[in-house]
Amino acid sequence: MPAEPDFAREMKEILSHYSGHSSELIPILQEAQEKFGYLPEEVMQRVAKFLRLTDNMVYGVSTFYAQFGFTPTGRNKITVCRGTACHVRGGARILKDIERRLGIRPGETTEDMEYSLETIACIGACALAPTMRVGNETYGQMTTKKVAEVLGAREKAS
Repeated sequence: MPAEPDFAREMKEILSHYSGHSSELIPILQEAQEKFGYLPEEVMQRVAKFLRLTDNMVYGVSTFYAQFGFTPTGRNKITVCRGTACHVRGGARILKDIERRLGIRPGETTEDMEYSLETIACIGACALAPTMRVGNETYGQMTTKKVAEVLGAREKAS
């Protein structure tokens, strides 16, 4: 199991690039989200204190935007497109295959924190349907064979 990040030390580094003005809230949250993969409560409290805002103000802004998450995610985020083109071309089959291989459903993370799975309304690569993304890499014309190749033929231990 990976060691728990040192939020205090990491946030000190992140905040050192900012002046403490409330207009910096979203960029700070974005940098923290990028660093930790989510926004832990301790991080949001440190941001609130630094910007002299209430915890509720920081929480309210962070929950408004879909880009921010509040639970740890896997090192590799898999996003499966559920758009019309992907649906018509077998996107549901691709999603089911990934669920079977990893033993998780959308919104979940594998126990080893290697993968998180989510779906999206449209990746924006309809000509390549069905599509999935792992991190920032988009894979098109997916088949169950290609899923096995992308995931390194990882199978859920039964």
